[in-house]
Amino acid sequence: MKKKYMKLLIVALASSFCLVIFFSKLKDVEHKQSDLAKITSVPDSTPRKPTTVAVRSIKKKTHSVMPYELPHLTISETFRKDIPKNGAFWNRKFHSLLRQFDSTDNQTQKGPHKFHCQPDSFELIQTNIQDVHSYPPLYAKFLRGMECRDPLLLIDQPDKCMSENGEDQIFLLFAIKSIPGHFESRQAVRETWGREGLYDNGLQVRTVFLLGRSSADDPKIDKLVSLEAQQFQDILVWDFHESFYNLTLKEHVFFKWMLDNCPHASFIFKGDDDVFANTLAILNHLKSLEPEQAMALYTGQIISKANPLRDPKIKYYVPQSFYEGTYPPYAGGGGFIFSGNLVPSLYHVSFYIPFFPIDDVYNGMCFKALGITPTKHEGFKTFDIREQDRENPCVHQDLLLVHQRNPVQTIRLWRNMHSIMLTC
Repeated sequence: MKKKYMKLLIVALASSFCLVIFFSKLKDVEHKQSDLAKITSVPDSTPRKPTTVAVRSIKKKTHSVMPYELPHLTISETFRKDIPKNGAFWNRKFHSLLRQFDSTDNQTQKGPHKFHCQPDSFELIQTNIQDVHSYPPLYAKFLRGMECRDPLLLIDQPDKCMSENGEDQIFLLFAIKSIPGHFESRQAVRETWGREGLYDNGLQVRTVFLLGRSSADDPKIDKLVSLEAQQFQDILVWDFHESFYNLTLKEHVFFKWMLDNCPHASFIFKGDDDVFANTLAILNHLKSLEPEQAMALYTGQIISKANPLRDPKIKYYVPQSFYEGTYPPYAGGGGFIFSGNLVPSLYHVSFYIPFFPIDDVYNGMCFKALGITPTKHEGFKTFDIREQDRENPCVHQDLLLVHQRNPVQTIRLWRNMHSIMLTC
């Protein structure tokens, strides 16, 4: 009897030991499979014709460390004179910064160390703007955060501009303003005009989407955005809430990201995620530029002689006690192109131009402060084209950009434009 129990005990122990070994090996296999999946899980970015695959290097980039050595900066006399000295809050703030600029040596300045943002108190705002109570509610948030210029970068793509040989040789970077909930719009861009790859003559094209966090009134989908960023490796997210008035902040932090990660891109296309861009037409136009044009390019559909809108019901409302004066000529924010070598100067000058609640006007201010004159291009249609032409692929062959198109329209138009059956 004892021998029988001893045999059973030995068998049970042996079985337990085998099970331990089995599960241990299984766990090792799972870990190896998981690690392998992480290594081999590369986003499908194989471009259709006319592009070819651009292989992303896995080399890690050595980043420059703040403070930056920024270039020599002058603020044009024309821009200075265009901003009247009066009692409007923004005007007073600008001329105060201008006095600071003039009192320091700006031949070569180091970029500021990290900003420690302390939102202005409402009492301070009310002291400077007596009728601030009549402003729309979102304006108060914008006013309090006008000095908050360095939000944390939550999701980064530090190797976005790296090529196979470890250098950033990007000819065109698509930098697309988006918001967390616009996944379909981003995917339509990825599948059409925003495809990354090598184009004709070896021109490298890359794409990034610029996002803040979900706004306070929207469903929280930040985790979904994080998964999307891991899959496609083209999303940048900063720690501020998405809102119309934060688009200027998005411009500023993008300049800083460019200095860190993509300082040698030849050209930058800035646009919304609901535009339709003609990538080949854009590349052909940029290749045709004379060297002096390519070094100081700011082009799009140019709005000239615009004035602030004073109706509080309008999206672009600017109170008279906030800003007085005309707007500089500026490229419509739906989409425009500028020279990459201007980024350091744009970032530098933006510290001396107070944030403005309309981002494309603010861009126009920054370019004019640098003495850069915008160039009108008839191929940019930021206010769309005739309704009867909007589905016609032949009409779009010579256009660089149209605004607005939803994801379905974008994909259909792109497919028709590149159909071998199309005759124009």
